[in-house]
Amino acid sequence: MEDIKRLANQYFEKTVSMYHQLHRHPELSGQEMQTAKYICQVLDDLGIEYTPNVSGHGVVALLRGKLPKGRVVALRADMDALPIQEESGLPFSSEVPGVMHACGHDIHTASLLGTLMILNDMRDRFGGTVKAIFQPSEEEYEGGAKFMIEDNVLENPKVDVIIGQHVTPGMEAGTIGLKSGPFMASTDEVHLTITGKGGHAARPTETINPINVGTEIIHELNNFIKIKTPKDVPTVLSFGRFIATGSTNIIPEKVEIAGTFRTFNEVWREEVCAYIRRTVNHFAILSGASCKLDIRHGYPVLNNNAEVTERIREYAIQLLGKNYVQNLPVRLTAEDFAYYLQRRPGTFYRLGVSNVSKGITQTTHSSTFQIDEEALRTSITLMSWIAFNELNIS
Repeated sequence: MEDIKRLANQYFEKTVSMYHQLHRHPELSGQEMQTAKYICQVLDDLGIEYTPNVSGHGVVALLRGKLPKGRVVALRADMDALPIQEESGLPFSSEVPGVMHACGHDIHTASLLGTLMILNDMRDRFGGTVKAIFQPSEEEYEGGAKFMIEDNVLENPKVDVIIGQHVTPGMEAGTIGLKSGPFMASTDEVHLTITGKGGHAARPTETINPINVGTEIIHELNNFIKIKTPKDVPTVLSFGRFIATGSTNIIPEKVEIAGTFRTFNEVWREEVCAYIRRTVNHFAILSGASCKLDIRHGYPVLNNNAEVTERIREYAIQLLGKNYVQNLPVRLTAEDFAYYLQRRPGTFYRLGVSNVSKGITQTTHSSTFQIDEEALRTSITLMSWIAFNELNIS
């Protein structure tokens, strides 16, 4: 542990530098070409073998220990940014108009590279292999994890356990949070186009008003969720898009509606999706409108393996102290890391990045998001400590 701490301090400034470089040059989902090129340059400098162009711009690195026995431990970092214009005022702000690392994937990538630097210096202290997965397209359905799995990222060598992390505003830098079992929600997108019959607003009987049809559908679905949701299953159905280009005296021909559905139970998930289909069909027949429904199934429930999570908790307590390791509630946010956890035991934990005393409290997915960079020291130290212990499990 003391050697890992020493190496983390040694590589901390380099990790911060990598974070700044990645933050300046964000790339959207599926476009992470320069990000991947930078990752490969760092791996070349370290002499670590890797495979580029996995599922697009993904990179998979293999760091092999020098002892004869050991497991295969996968560490994953996502790479893509968001379509947000940065307004943080940071000296290393995004140089790409309208694109920003507002969800911390640059931090995840820099942290994994920093972790590899530490473990590369300790290769004679462990057996087995660290498989570092630099994953594209986490922010875009169907999720890069799904396609990397299809490209056998969990095989050759076969992964025994997989670990991931995500930055979390609201938790102070220096802390982490975990939860065993179901942790993050499944997510589906609901896209609905209703085509009616437009006309003069003063003669509504001559029209089929798609606005009325849309509002009735939303009201019915919200009522169903309110009444029928099982008490022990956190669920949300929210509509954030309703476009109707009519006017005060014009009933439009068409409306476009979009929303998100999230929950923690796959049976209930299917029941709700089926009810959405029935409801849309019912109101289409009742009104005479044409309703085109597209339910885009996203990530499954993220379910942390209980045994692995409790081991990670113990490692974190050993390293950071009990007061810096939090027990977290479920979150209705979603993550494609869930796909990995369907195939292999592992856990996905949260990394604190806020600092109230410094005024660093900005949320992810906002144009002003930033972190206390001390979180990077915690990140590379903890991930190295986790990997080292998991590699040496007999």
